[in-house]
Amino acid sequence: MASQSQGIQQLLAAEKRAAEKVAEARKKKARRLKQAKEEAQDEIEKYRQERERQFREFEAKHMGSREDVAARIEEDTKLKIEEMNKAVIMHKEMVISRLLQLVYDIKPELHQNYAASLGAKN
Repeated sequence: MASQSQGIQQLLAAEKRAAEKVAEARKKKARRLKQAKEEAQDEIEKYRQERERQFREFEAKHMGSREDVAARIEEDTKLKIEEMNKAVIMHKEMVISRLLQLVYDIKPELHQNYAASLGAKN
């Protein structure tokens, strides 16, 4: 009986050690997963920064800097305004004379609706 009790005690001790080893293995696995996740996040951040740098270089090479783009837009706007001002100056006299001609050249006549109602009464 004593040997059975001793055997049970050994089994319980072995089971306890096995449970401790399993728990320790789970902890190690969790630490490794956490470390792998952190390393992956670092790699993702480095890759994102590299791609952003490449994009900025590409943008500067093909489009110029934002200041250059703004300066080009400003210059184009000034040119268009100058062209419009020239067109206004060039056509101003003609437009004014045409407007005055239309205002001064009054030809009184009956409106078609009124003329039609007069024809219907007769």
